[in-house]
Amino acid sequence: MRIGIDIGGTKTDAVVISDDGRLIERIRLATGFGADAVVDSAADAIRQLLERTGLRLDVVRSVGIGIPGTVDSASGHVSHAVNLGFDTLDLGDALEDRLGVRVRVENDVKAAALGAYSLLAGPESETSPASMAYLNLGTGLAAGLVLNGELWRGSWGAAGEIGHIPVDPSGALCPCGQRGCLETVASGSGIARQWQTTDAKPAQSLFAAADAGDPYAADVRSRFVDGIASAVRILVLTVDVDTVVIGGGLSNLGSPLLDAVTAVLTEWAESSPFIASLDLARRVELLPEGFPAAAVGAALVGVVPGASAGGATSGTGAATTSTTTGTGTGSTDATPALVPTSESSM
Repeated sequence: MRIGIDIGGTKTDAVVISDDGRLIERIRLATGFGADAVVDSAADAIRQLLERTGLRLDVVRSVGIGIPGTVDSASGHVSHAVNLGFDTLDLGDALEDRLGVRVRVENDVKAAALGAYSLLAGPESETSPASMAYLNLGTGLAAGLVLNGELWRGSWGAAGEIGHIPVDPSGALCPCGQRGCLETVASGSGIARQWQTTDAKPAQSLFAAADAGDPYAADVRSRFVDGIASAVRILVLTVDVDTVVIGGGLSNLGSPLLDAVTAVLTEWAESSPFIASLDLARRVELLPEGFPAAAVGAALVGVVPGASAGGATSGTGAATTSTTTGTGTGSTDATPALVPTSESSM
C-alpha cells in the first residue's frame, strides 16, 4: 500500500493506493494555516486513512506529499508557501519525526503531472506518450513535465514555470515582479482581476456572461483562452511534448474551455504552415473531472527508490514504478505504465 497527500491552500486530498493499483480510500479535510498546522493536517490525513482502511503504518510501502511552494525534493524542505501561511518548513523531516517513516515531498503541480501521466500510460490508451506536460490552471499558471516517462524538474527546479513568461510588456504587474506575465491573463487570479463578480465561481460566471453577449466578458474570456493556447504553444515549441493535459480548478469549465482553446490553436494553424505542422489542437486534452492527480502523483513520488509497485488511476488501472532522486539537472522520478486491475472502491 502507498499513501499520497495533496496539501492545498484550503483542503487536503489524501489517497491510499494498493499494490495492484486499486484506489482503496480517499478523504478530504481542511488544511490548517501555518507550518505546525500544515504538518498536523498531513498527519491527521494519514491517521484517518489508516483508521478507515484498517492498515498499519508499518505495512505502508511509501508516503508522498504534494504541496505548493518551492520544494527541494531531495531534502523535503518547502519554502515560499505563502497561501499556507509559512515561508520555510522542513516538511519531510517533521512528518518523519511524527510518523517514524520516510516521507517524500514534491511540488504539487509536479506531483499532479505524475498522476496525470499515469492515466495516459495505461492499456486503455491507444499509445503511451513518451512525454507530457500537465498544465495547471488554478489561482496561478504552471506546468509539470514528464519526459521519457520521468518527471523533469530542471537544473534549479523551475522547469514548467511558464506562467512567469512575460508576453505583454505593457500588461499588468505580476506578483513575481515582472510585467505582463502569462499568468496575469490565463489564471484564476487573472480572471478575478479583470472580472469583478460576487459569483462563487467567477470563471463560470465569465463564460456565461460572454455567451450571453456581454462584450466586456467576451473580451476577458478571449484573453484568458488566448493565454492558455499560448501556454500550450510554448510547451510544444520548447519541449515538444506529445500531449498537454489541462488540469487544475479551472479545468472544471470542461468542454467549453477545451473547445475554445482548440479553436484558437486551429485558427493559428490556418495562418501559419509551421504551426499547422505541429498539430497543436490534437495534442490537448482535459484531465478527467474528479481525478485526484496530485494525490495519486504524490503516492507515486513516494515510492522507495528501486522498489517496484503499482500505482493508481481513477479505478481503471495499476502501475509499476521505480523512483530515483537528485538535485541537479536530470533529477527525475520514474513514472508508471498501467496494467489492468479491478474497479476502484472509491
